[in-house]
Amino acid sequence: MTQAWRLLDTGIRSAAENMALDEIILTARAEEWVPNTLRFLQFGPPCVLIGYHQAVDLEVRVDYCRQQGIEINRRITGGGALYWDEKQLGWEIFAHRSLISKLGDMEQVYSVLSQGLIEGLRDLGINANFRSRNDIEVKGRKISGMGGTEKGNAFLFQGTLLVDFDVETMFHALRIPAEKLKDKEIASARERITSVARELGYVPPVEKIKEVLAAGFSRALNIDLRPGDLCSEEKNLFKTTVKKFASPQWVYGIKKSSLHGEELRYMYKAPGGIIRVSLMVDIAGRYIKYALITGDFFVYPSRAIYDLEALLKNCPYEGNRLERVVQEFFTQHEVEIPGVTWQDICTAIRGALNRAHLVENGFSAEEANAVTVVNGSDFQATEGIPLLLPYCAKLPSCGWRKRDGCAKCGKCTVGEAYQMAEDTGMIPISINSFEHLKAVLIRYKEQGCPGFIGCCCEPFYAKHQQDFLEIGLPGLLIDIDNKTCYELGQLNEAKEGKFERQTDLKVPLLIKVLSKLVNHPLGNCSLMKMAK
Repeated sequence: MTQAWRLLDTGIRSAAENMALDEIILTARAEEWVPNTLRFLQFGPPCVLIGYHQAVDLEVRVDYCRQQGIEINRRITGGGALYWDEKQLGWEIFAHRSLISKLGDMEQVYSVLSQGLIEGLRDLGINANFRSRNDIEVKGRKISGMGGTEKGNAFLFQGTLLVDFDVETMFHALRIPAEKLKDKEIASARERITSVARELGYVPPVEKIKEVLAAGFSRALNIDLRPGDLCSEEKNLFKTTVKKFASPQWVYGIKKSSLHGEELRYMYKAPGGIIRVSLMVDIAGRYIKYALITGDFFVYPSRAIYDLEALLKNCPYEGNRLERVVQEFFTQHEVEIPGVTWQDICTAIRGALNRAHLVENGFSAEEANAVTVVNGSDFQATEGIPLLLPYCAKLPSCGWRKRDGCAKCGKCTVGEAYQMAEDTGMIPISINSFEHLKAVLIRYKEQGCPGFIGCCCEPFYAKHQQDFLEIGLPGLLIDIDNKTCYELGQLNEAKEGKFERQTDLKVPLLIKVLSKLVNHPLGNCSLMKMAK
């Protein structure tokens, strides 16, 4: 029997109004004030929406957005930051949990509930398909992303349809996580994203798009969509709820540095998204005082990350106690994060804890956050190991910019690093591309070299973390200063050796690392206990 659903079109609204309506309609469905609902939504003025577990200062170029009149807000669902203007169409399903209770895991839920959009796009002449884990794609290019949350016996499942797309503004408004690009083996947003306009060669009227999508969901879900309006309870809630979603407390509620004191951080790329961990640690007592876990993942139930953070307070981190706590939490609370396992969470936390052991051995928290342990640290930093230096730290006009070697003219920080390497018996090598880096690491691994020390930005390591793991050579990577190709959105130029901006090596930190580590064992592989 066909079930009657409400078809709700709330038109063009501000970011705060649309986010308030998400919470209100979900509440209304949970309280059974309204039937299952399909909602269409649009945004005006343009806005950036971050995921529920993200921090604005990590994901958004706030100054640019303010200058351009782009609103900033936070969704009640997880996932990554999105740029919205009137060229995108949002679609949402608010329904009773019984609709998805027999579908299996969240990826199966995504696959089934996305069929309505797929059917509608095919009616427009666009052959779309579901792509694991939460995308709809056309010939390999993403045209819609999806996510959701739940409340009581109701759930919200939502997505965005790219009708047309302003890539330039998106790049300026968002701090694009370039480490994600490798998963789809595409170097730019233009290549990995498509739109209705791109596929058809024109932009159909938005009312026509809504019409075919509604028909698609009707067929896919076997429902009877009946146009309706907000009920009286929803309208009454709107007056107060919109104030909450317009408040700085909601928008900026999760901050990059919301922990007080010295903060240890780590970023880890799991298949399901970026995990960012910030920790306050009692080093003498070997326990975690506070934990902050953010990222662009989806969590079911949505409060699970906050509950886990509370559980990690005062948790000892020596031995395997930490792993037991996280595993038991995931099991006992039936937590599901598509593409993210409890082991991934532990890996991210351990990454930050490795830096606690650096603090133990004379590094400040700021210095420790700029040093990344690669493949453990169980190697002897002796003479003959390579010191790998990025070509982008050389002057753009330097004759050595695109080749190995250095004149040590004193005009850039690379010359100082070359001199330090020679003074300590290390082998300085200018790295000119990722393929060059791989070749160098493989060659030294085959020669029996115990490890390496290198300089690169954290996003580069996050993007190529799996490659470093597969090569298997232990090492330490020291962060670099100034705007990198990742921050400037110039990955293609960097890959081709055409990145013309200059970065700087953290020379004082490099000196400190070399003075403490060369000719000293770096110690236990998992805990980074360095010999003093």
